[in-house]
Amino acid sequence: MNSGTRRHATRQRLYDAAVTLIAEQGFSATTVEEIAERAGVAKGTVYYNFESKTGLFEALLRHGVEQLAASLEQAADDAVRRGAGRGERLDAMVRAGLVFVDRCPAFTRLYVAELWRTNRAWQSTLAAVRRRVVAVVEKGLRGAGPGGPGAEDDVSLTASALVGMVLVAALDWKAFQPERSLDEVHGALSLLLRGRIGGSGRPG
Repeated sequence: MNSGTRRHATRQRLYDAAVTLIAEQGFSATTVEEIAERAGVAKGTVYYNFESKTGLFEALLRHGVEQLAASLEQAADDAVRRGAGRGERLDAMVRAGLVFVDRCPAFTRLYVAELWRTNRAWQSTLAAVRRRVVAVVEKGLRGAGPGGPGAEDDVSLTASALVGMVLVAALDWKAFQPERSLDEVHGALSLLLRGRIGGSGRPG
């Protein structure tokens, strides 16, 4: 294993440790020592990879949201290759978002919680990563056809609403209805999606 691969693996262990601990006990209560211990590395390794605990958390936000955005983009691209229409591409992204939350619930809880806070040192980082994932959905929404958003401002707001809908609905599923399958949750959100932008007209 070369040095680049080793460093990537170390950073991934630190991300996994940090997201688990911070989800359990909060950012302020979590120490660098605890993160290092959970990751199985020395405390100095944390500072070798990140300048501070805040730097680690900002990198964690970027890392996690980039994974989410990449999943959404891949789902949309795969749908295009299948010859799917715009509504189907958006539906594929909804499913990809649910799969991501199912795989990374702790990160999703942290990300959604931080969106509501305005006094954090990483606010600008959070705004940037939020914009990244919303932009992926905006791309799929533009020109969504009959029943879809038209004005540019409407596209931006609708994209934000769709991202929020998927993340919050998925967290509700994991916390309060874990007996439901991913297919059930996806099916419920698909009905909402079709009513808003799927071409069947707006709800009356």
